[in-house]
Amino acid sequence: MKNTRIFKMPFASVYPHYVSKAEKKGRTKDEVDTVICWLTGYDRKGLQKQIDKKVDFETFFAEAPAINPNVSKITGVICGYRVEEIEDPLMRNIRYMDKLVDELAKGKSMEKILRE
Repeated sequence: MKNTRIFKMPFASVYPHYVSKAEKKGRTKDEVDTVICWLTGYDRKGLQKQIDKKVDFETFFAEAPAINPNVSKITGVICGYRVEEIEDPLMRNIRYMDKLVDELAKGKSMEKILRE
C-alpha cells in the first residue's frame, strides 16, 4: 500500500463524500461527525475548524487530539486491505475512518461502530 497521494489530499475534499455515503443510507451528518470525533478526539468545533482550514489528511491526523485507544478493535477489510494489517500508521488511521463510515452506511448501530 504505497499510495501516499492521499496523505496530501485535503480532508475537506473527502469529508462531503463520507457524509453523502452515510446520508444515502439513511444516516446523518451528525453521526458521521460522531464517528470521526470518536476516532480522532476532535470535538465538533475542532473538526469543523480542520475542515474550514482545508488541512490535508497528514495534518488532520497529526493535529488530532488523541486517537481513540479502542481503534485496535476495528478489524476487517476496507479497499481490499485488512485494516489491522496496514503498517503505515497514517494510512491505517485513514482506513479506520473509512471503515467506520462504511459501517455507519451499512446500518450498524452506533454502539457497535464505537466499540462500546
